[in-house]
Amino acid sequence: MSDGYREMWRELGLDLKRHDELLASLQPVYQNMYLSQKNRPKAMGYYDFVVSEIHGIRIKELVDFRKKGGKVVATFCLYVPEELVLASGAVQIGLCGGANTTIEDAERDLPRNLCPLIKSSYGFKVSALCPYFAVSDLVVGETTCDGKKKMYELLGRRMPVYVVELPHKPYTKHARALWFEELKLLKERLEKLTGNKVTAESLRNAINLVNKKRRVLKRIFEARKARPSPISGKDAILVTQIAFYDDVTRFVEKTKELAEELEERVKKGVGVVDDNAPRIVVSGCPMAIPNWKLHHIVESSGAAIVAEESCTGSRYLNIGDINSSADSVDGLLKAISEAYLNIHCACFTPNDERVNDVVKMVEEFDADGVIHYNLHSCHPYSVEANKVVRALKENGIPAISIETDYSKEDVGQLTTRVEAFIEMLRK
Repeated sequence: MSDGYREMWRELGLDLKRHDELLASLQPVYQNMYLSQKNRPKAMGYYDFVVSEIHGIRIKELVDFRKKGGKVVATFCLYVPEELVLASGAVQIGLCGGANTTIEDAERDLPRNLCPLIKSSYGFKVSALCPYFAVSDLVVGETTCDGKKKMYELLGRRMPVYVVELPHKPYTKHARALWFEELKLLKERLEKLTGNKVTAESLRNAINLVNKKRRVLKRIFEARKARPSPISGKDAILVTQIAFYDDVTRFVEKTKELAEELEERVKKGVGVVDDNAPRIVVSGCPMAIPNWKLHHIVESSGAAIVAEESCTGSRYLNIGDINSSADSVDGLLKAISEAYLNIHCACFTPNDERVNDVVKMVEEFDADGVIHYNLHSCHPYSVEANKVVRALKENGIPAISIETDYSKEDVGQLTTRVEAFIEMLRK
């Protein structure tokens, strides 16, 4: 980190010493997991650069944006529409939450038997380690799980927090009406924050821009259907993770370059693994930076992860292209509200759509098996794992369910289970 960035960190009131220690611990991990990969797409150099400057250039951009009067809105979940935030003149970023480093700090306020993602996220705030918290004017939460709902109450003592209510039975008329009204209230809160009125024009432009982001991410996903896969699962999930906090226009341009390179690789039959490498779909909990543990274990064991049915995977793409033809704010907001309910989260009940999504992905991506991934104490996905794995086996699809956290303690055990599963797929 340059002296200029270090001074910026001091001005933000962040713990520079612990930050240096964190980055020092992550550098060899990234080197081992990512930079040592063979035959990587050249366009991945951009994402390596973003990771190396994760707390530098992007934070400087956001600091400068705020100095000019702009507002930054931080989120934890897909259900907060980026289109609405952008239409208000603000910038939306995803918050930190994939490292074990801050969990001990969080456990001073939160119970130990709570999801590590929730504890890690809260811990990044209370430990003064996350610059994205420091540059945020508002955190927008959502009612996707009980743990997050209660954590937002504690977080609200430390910074402005607004929570939108997500209906958990989204297929009823009154649930959809509730969600539409919740987004209208969110619009009003964002207008109050920014001092800008959301207009039909600003909302339409924002819809069209975010549609471009989802389209280019879909091209990455589509390229992974090829055998052999032109990109590793580790690289593919890194791209999706970066999508949550990079500048949207720049991300679209750089990811378009990657998509074009992958499509050319597919034409030439160039892959990162052998043609006969077992192909795996990972289904379940989201994976926030720097949570790459499972992907690294699977791909170091000789298999290829070709798709993720998760919030850092296909669920974001399930939103699809949002129709921007309406001529009123309410009409455009209605289109957004309907599209975002196509995200099949485990918080929904019943949730047969998610099960169907996983089964369909196995066929579309020519996968040999599924690993259902669950974080400790993430009860919605833990309970739903039974339903997903049973449906897969009923369809003749090999599947296992694993539960883990962000620590290194279970790497050996997970490796043994994953290797045994992959060996079974080879037979």
